[in-house]
Amino acid sequence: MSEAPAPKTFNAEEADNLEDIEKQFAVKVVQHMQTYWAILEKVKGSALRLTKMDEEIYEHLKTDFPEFDPAATIDEDEMKSKAGKERWRKFMMAYEKKVDDYNFGTMLRTNPKLEYGQEETIFVPRMQFYAVEIARNKLGLNDWIYEQAQKEKAPSA
Repeated sequence: MSEAPAPKTFNAEEADNLEDIEKQFAVKVVQHMQTYWAILEKVKGSALRLTKMDEEIYEHLKTDFPEFDPAATIDEDEMKSKAGKERWRKFMMAYEKKVDDYNFGTMLRTNPKLEYGQEETIFVPRMQFYAVEIARNKLGLNDWIYEQAQKEKAPSA
């Protein structure tokens, strides 16, 4: 009786670039982005809850990032710098067991005054998206999306 070969260990550095998985991932990211926008068109951001823990996440954001201004354009270089990554990682890890897909990649608008677009969107972990969008919603910074959608739906006089 021959022994089964030992399982190979997975090495990410040598792995094939699995195009189908990448495409599926991209589809999920775009679906999340489109779904969030569609919700903001139907419900004022200021009345929306993104998680069961919005208040806790918002207070934690204000404590860990007192300088963060939800109305300002996000500086991607600063956010993704070595120091920025370390601060955000510490913030996000508090939700590892509390928020599903906390680390799953998603798209975030760099400025709450703008729609999603190639130049206005960055790729971030879901927990960063939640933190930023919860703050924007609490401050009413996304309400314009709902108001714009309602105007477009209203019949012309």
